[in-house]
Amino acid sequence: MNGQGVNVPNVTATEETACYYIKVGLIVTGEAEEKHLPKLFKSLMDSRVCSFEVLRRVDQRSSISSEKRKLRMAGNGKLIPDKDEMEIGLPARRFLGNDRCHFVILIDDLEGDRRESVDHVYKRYRAALDVVLKEEQRFRAAVHFLVNMLEAYFFADAACLNSTLGLNPSLEDFDGDVEDIRNPKGKLKSIHPSYEEIEDGGKILSSLDLEHVLSRSDTCAYLRTMFAWCLKVMEQYPYLDSVGYSERYRLRDGILSCTSGPQLADV
Repeated sequence: MNGQGVNVPNVTATEETACYYIKVGLIVTGEAEEKHLPKLFKSLMDSRVCSFEVLRRVDQRSSISSEKRKLRMAGNGKLIPDKDEMEIGLPARRFLGNDRCHFVILIDDLEGDRRESVDHVYKRYRAALDVVLKEEQRFRAAVHFLVNMLEAYFFADAACLNSTLGLNPSLEDFDGDVEDIRNPKGKLKSIHPSYEEIEDGGKILSSLDLEHVLSRSDTCAYLRTMFAWCLKVMEQYPYLDSVGYSERYRLRDGILSCTSGPQLADV
């Protein structure tokens, strides 16, 4: 599922491509993400050259396996379902059309059996964007995943969990790859039964140390890939110290997702 780290070069934006402020719109699939996910990117926003905002929340999509549905779409001359066009493609196109320094990320969880069909899920989301977007907009939109879900990454920063939730006994950082925790939300509720996904999740995100979460090169391939893509976007700002960010997030030697990683070459 995961590949080796790739070099994320420090590319100096030309006068024609330079962006002096970058806005990233998020299309998300969860209620907590709708309210709080921009906080995940606070370390990037601290640069004051970019901001992240939620454009809308949509239902999770799965791969289309029904042959009847495929035939019906083909018969109607449809490359993607109508709801993918209306809820994903068109909102992304409108946001990207507002400014050439606007970018879009569609972010979904990859829990349970959906992880086994990640390539098909990715292709559906990617098609929802590519079919609708103008050619010059496509490289400004990406699909990324939280694996298995947002709460997984909380276990990579136990100090944040302990202080935010007042855990006693306190936890230590998860020993393995947190993206392999099958049900992070259930695990967290078993430790702290009063955990509230929206309220507590927002508090944890406000204090989560992404540099610490990504400090191990052999973990968090999907999350690291998303931040690698964001850094490539931020390189449109001509004075960015991208080398510093690469080191902080282990982008030069950390594992990346083989599924979402190829998008890095398109930015």
